[in-house]
Amino acid sequence: MALVVLDAGHGGSNPGAVYNGRQEKDDALALTLEVGRILEENGADVYYTRSSDVYESPYQKATEANLVGGDYFVSIHRNSSPYPNQYTGVETLVYNQYGEAARLAENINENLEAIGFVNQGVNERPNLVVLNRTKMPAVLVEAGFINTDADNELFDERFDEMARAIADGILETIYS
Repeated sequence: MALVVLDAGHGGSNPGAVYNGRQEKDDALALTLEVGRILEENGADVYYTRSSDVYESPYQKATEANLVGGDYFVSIHRNSSPYPNQYTGVETLVYNQYGEAARLAENINENLEAIGFVNQGVNERPNLVVLNRTKMPAVLVEAGFINTDADNELFDERFDEMARAIADGILETIYS
């Protein structure tokens, strides 16, 4: 069975994006743990870069993923924009638009779109350490904008469906 390395973005002294008291590190951790639970229920092996409120650098996370021999690396974050309610939706970042990582990103985005998120697409970010230092297909999921009220409403009210959508996108990629 595939080993999926799940990375909850930020953590510890690094809150990530913050909006009205809401911190990206908390949303990312809650969602990551639930995605992992669903993956394990469906037979996947899961390794977490963090399961509590601690900080590791992106370089440490990529190194860890390589050391445990992950087959896939999924980093979960929340997006943010310069102004509240400026943008909405999910996007998934990849090192490049080709191959298994791009397929994984598309599967995740399509499933999140099906529960009501705007699909902002799969975009290349070759400069991100967790995407360019990992030796396995790697994606960074921006699970809605933390400073957009509509996205927070979806995150809070459809949390279980959101976790299921991300997990299903991963499982579809593993099993197809």
